[in-house]
Amino acid sequence: MTSDDPLRALAIGYAPTPARAALASLFALDDKLSGILQTTREPLVGQMRLTWWYEALARLDTATPPAEPVLRDLHATVLPAGVSGARLAGLTDGWDVLLEPSLDTAAIDRFAAQRGRQLFDMAGTVLTVADDRIGLAGEGWALADLSLRLSDPAERAVARSSAVARLDRALRGRWPRDARALGAMALSARFEMSAIVRPSASKRVGRLAWHRLTGY
Repeated sequence: MTSDDPLRALAIGYAPTPARAALASLFALDDKLSGILQTTREPLVGQMRLTWWYEALARLDTATPPAEPVLRDLHATVLPAGVSGARLAGLTDGWDVLLEPSLDTAAIDRFAAQRGRQLFDMAGTVLTVADDRIGLAGEGWALADLSLRLSDPAERAVARSSAVARLDRALRGRWPRDARALGAMALSARFEMSAIVRPSASKRVGRLAWHRLTGY
């Protein structure tokens, strides 16, 4: 579920053409913040790096971005779509949760809300779609991703079961046409949580195509 995930690239292609660049920029930011956690062993160093990003994102509202590609892309595509730098900066709060030495259920829920819900809600703003399922899908998407990262069996089980519950609720009913890029990402995350046999690549692509066509 990263930038090199072909299903995510496919899903972004389901968005209305004017919104695709902004949507890609939002998820590139999420990848950048994810990379901080993956490449930092010391919590203090991770906190410092996240603080830098928090401040840099907040400054997008008042200053020209520095020569950092992700910041420049956000300034060029996401801010004109109605998402402020201050709102983008809030994404760092979700990743900050993972700097804690252990994750209880409350911490996992905070991660879901502060990473996944915030990210998908901002994507909804970019897509100019309001639907309660978007934030819920974002929580499930983030928890599915988290469950694949965790090494502790108990933490992984909590993240996985929470992801499945949220994704199953979010995917009920027909999704609005302009939000189906996000619905497709939720479906992709649900594939990863399949308990028995995960669908083949061709079946996944076919299922996403059906979602794009019908909203189900």
